[in-house]
Amino acid sequence: MKLDLVDVFGSGPLGGNPLAVVHGADALGDAAMLRLTQWLGFSETTFLLPPSDPAADYRVRIFYPAGELPFAGHPTLGSAFAWLMAGGQTRREGMVVQQCGAGLVEVRVDGNTLAFAAPPFTRYGPLASDELAAAAQIAGVETGNVVEAVHIANGPNWQLLRLASAEELLVAKPAARAPAGTDIGLAAPGAPGSGVDWEVRAFFANQHGQVVEDPVTGSFNAGLAMHLFASGLTQGRYVAGQGRMTGADGRVLCEQDASGKVWIGGRCRMVAAGAQLS
Repeated sequence: MKLDLVDVFGSGPLGGNPLAVVHGADALGDAAMLRLTQWLGFSETTFLLPPSDPAADYRVRIFYPAGELPFAGHPTLGSAFAWLMAGGQTRREGMVVQQCGAGLVEVRVDGNTLAFAAPPFTRYGPLASDELAAAAQIAGVETGNVVEAVHIANGPNWQLLRLASAEELLVAKPAARAPAGTDIGLAAPGAPGSGVDWEVRAFFANQHGQVVEDPVTGSFNAGLAMHLFASGLTQGRYVAGQGRMTGADGRVLCEQDASGKVWIGGRCRMVAAGAQLS
């Protein structure tokens, strides 16, 4: 088995979200995958396996420190990139087909810029008043500053709190603890001159119930983009910025094509390749 370290969604070197990708993980069981994920400490670690679906190029299992996810965004792009860099050959020109717990996911390839097709929602609709109150408390925002609160689950159970301004978003101070599995994201229009159309932050609770801010989050941006396009709050394409409060500087490219499909893209960079795992 070998391990790669990939930087995903960065606007420059080491500006995105780190991902560990394990190649040839056939011999590892669930407990070993989770143990390695927790030891590495990244938001996710992925494990590449031969596909069981003939339409797929590879199969991936995606773990975060509290368990396994059926789908996640930056692990999808980073896994596809690592698979290609290791010599993977696609069945379709310019398109990787990934098999994961959520089914088959298409990943467009344009050099080092990859984009995945946003998966369908597993839950979509307004938060109830008690859900909004709890989410706002965990995210560290005033409920009166929340313009809209929506379930946008697509693997992770994201709850979107849309705010009126990037200033309100950037000063949010999340709670220290929340129930494990909590996934809350904030979004607001980008500040003038920031170079981004939307500013984003995302928080999750790890296996110990500690609230962690994710540097750059593909799944949350996918749910956000699908909601923004569907509700008419934006059209065509936009750029989201994420990670400033974590020391990262992520850029997420969001686009709705002529067929209505939403694509979530960003740059991938190999940081280290081929480390031998014993």
